[in-house]
Amino acid sequence: MGIVRTPARIRLVGVLACAMTVAACGTTSSPEPSVAPTSSLAPPLGGQTDTEWGTIWDTIPADFPVYAGAVPSEESASGPASANLVVDGADPSAVATWTDSALTGAGFTITEGQESMEDGSIALEAVRAPDCRVLVTSAPLGSLTSITILYGASCPSP
Repeated sequence: MGIVRTPARIRLVGVLACAMTVAACGTTSSPEPSVAPTSSLAPPLGGQTDTEWGTIWDTIPADFPVYAGAVPSEESASGPASANLVVDGADPSAVATWTDSALTGAGFTITEGQESMEDGSIALEAVRAPDCRVLVTSAPLGSLTSITILYGASCPSP
């Protein structure tokens, strides 16, 4: 009696052949993912940038005090910063007063408090032991207030 070829056996042989092909392909090594060039537009996570004020982290920690309703905004950026934010419906004075209190509550000591500048912006500089320095500037931007945060490189990594 000859070999009986049923559709089920033919399908089984096909499935086994495919499985062996896939298994064989899985044994080849995949190329390692490449690292983005350092000149990419986005700063690397946890990177640092040199500014006129000093070296800063490129981001702020998740628990850094941020004024309620403030949202990230690259359009308000006027230079390198750890965070560029905007808030609608609050004037720079209200933001600075809240920031003063929030930084103090987070263990910072205000070293340069609520300095008003000619353009209506207000800057606060604060320090927390041992050498963690921050500078928060609130500035009028039409109906918005921009908030620029410089989080010093001597501060814990964000």
